Amino acid sequence: MLKRKAWLLKGADRLLPLLRHVPFTVQRHALQQTLNRCLAEPLRDGGFDLLRGRWLCLRIPDLGLCWYLTLARDGLRIAEKAQAQVSISGNWREFLLLASRQEDPDTLFFRRRLVIEGDTELGLGVKNLIDSLDPDVLPVWLWRSLERMGRGVVERQPA
Repeated sequence: MLKRKAWLLKGADRLLPLLRHVPFTVQRHALQQTLNRCLAEPLRDGGFDLLRGRWLCLRIPDLGLCWYLTLARDGLRIAEKAQAQVSISGNWREFLLLASRQEDPDTLFFRRRLVIEGDTELGLGVKNLIDSLDPDVLPVWLWRSLERMGRGVVERQPA
């Protein structure tokens, strides 16, 4: 199992940087479809209302990726550029640790492995929203993959 996790992480390290070469329109379409489908329940329940009329910038410097997200009438919208009220940035493995619940979000932010800039109240609201999302909103195969890769990152971290 450890070898499979290492293989997955090595594959991700090689493939994920290639995403920067994918045209933004393809990135936007794939992200919007995936986020709106996977997060349909929290979107319906008003969980993302804090982003209505406001923009969040997500930066992943080690992949050369940057997306702007807001809440529109028909769900989450992604743009290539916008006037962001808050920015959250970090390397892809930190976002994986956050998404897979392998690392406490407060620890990631306190240790500056994930950084919030701009409207910190909005940033903390987004962080709390992400932390409160139930993994059951994700398809089982996706949650298991995230969890497995997150554990692989934790196992490979120096003590």
